[in-house]
Amino acid sequence: MFKKILIANRGEIALRIIRTCKEMGIRTVAVYSTADRDSLHVRFADEAVCIGPAQSSESYLNIPRIMAAVEITNADAVHPGYGFLAENASFAEICTEYGIKFIGPTADQIRQMGDKITAKETAQRANVPVVPGSDGLLSSFEEGLKLAVEIGYPIILKATAGGGGKGMRIVWNESEFETAWDSARREAGASFGNDGIYLEKYIEEPRHIEIQVAGDQFGTVAHLSERDCSIQRRHQKLVEESPSPFMTTELRDRMGEAAINCAKAINYEGVGTVEFLVDKYRNFYFMEMNTRIQVEHTVTEEVIDFDLIKEQIKIAAGIPISGQNYIPTLHAIECRINAEDVWNDFRPNAGKITSFHSPKGHGIRVDTHVYAGYAVPPFYDSMIAKLISKARTREEAITKMERALDEFIVEGINTTVPFHKALMKNEDFRKGNFHTGFLSNFDFGAIKRD
Repeated sequence: MFKKILIANRGEIALRIIRTCKEMGIRTVAVYSTADRDSLHVRFADEAVCIGPAQSSESYLNIPRIMAAVEITNADAVHPGYGFLAENASFAEICTEYGIKFIGPTADQIRQMGDKITAKETAQRANVPVVPGSDGLLSSFEEGLKLAVEIGYPIILKATAGGGGKGMRIVWNESEFETAWDSARREAGASFGNDGIYLEKYIEEPRHIEIQVAGDQFGTVAHLSERDCSIQRRHQKLVEESPSPFMTTELRDRMGEAAINCAKAINYEGVGTVEFLVDKYRNFYFMEMNTRIQVEHTVTEEVIDFDLIKEQIKIAAGIPISGQNYIPTLHAIECRINAEDVWNDFRPNAGKITSFHSPKGHGIRVDTHVYAGYAVPPFYDSMIAKLISKARTREEAITKMERALDEFIVEGINTTVPFHKALMKNEDFRKGNFHTGFLSNFDFGAIKRD
């Protein structure tokens, strides 16, 4: 087992990893930017190293500075968390070259699933259903226009190096194609330095359902059930739950098998997530694979009583997994609490938190790195906490979440707490009648100011 793990991340996920390491008897190293010197992950790690100024490019994305921190602290492993360098194949490769264990998949496995075109081809070879679309990148506007007619509108243009909805455009008819093509390429190039675009049939009113998988160094892969991530705004997840209210036993078996086949196709090592679109007839299509821990891993942990961070570390240390496929026995819901102004188009709202009280009680979990007096920096993702409720049924989990949201006090900045309160009262959400476009028709006027 590792003696010391450096956590190449910040905020709540860094704190989450520190907690598991302490329980496993492993020393930890936090890295931080000058903007994060007062963050709790810095306080609770055994050691902490400042790696640069606030800008991510000069700190959390700066591989030479992180590797220097590894060297001066004699860490023997690196945990990348999610975001930043978590799916950076070059970083994983450099760690390996220097004899440092990267807690995650190999560089080759990251590359195979990091590019969406390559990932789709891998899924097809594993006989996993994929959304009809282009065979690779579109070489020209004319090729895309022709293929769109053949497949039939609506279609969606996607950046091959995309994420977070960037470089993505839905096209409803031929007259919109050229404008969408130009704007998607322009945004993809600016965001990722790669303006490669591919085309897929747009699945209307789909569910976004993902399967958690774990694979060890000996070729064993298992799934740990599903999460429904359909409540999204601009392709960004806001609420996740497990099990999905749309799931059946037969569908879970088929999706679980497909996810395992995807992971086995690249000899996957570590925990990861295979994401699918599921139409209203319960046909599912491979979308992508995330080769890292997910923000929403918490709901899986709650419904199967399983520490996914601990599993990551054990796999990286060469310990076999059980090979057991897990089925949820409880219901869990996660609300992402973001520092955003819901009455101003969810604009990020950095600033000092003057008062902070997180809810407590049976079946309630809060993962956060903030506190009263903490200044939320404007340089990073706006999420400041994750609120998770757990109960025997979905109805009870929603009721418990409502109670917890009423107890959640954050003053000094605006947060998404009022939005989540309104969502929990929405009849369609309570009945499980939603899809990825659900919020486009949501009554935001129902959101009350506290």
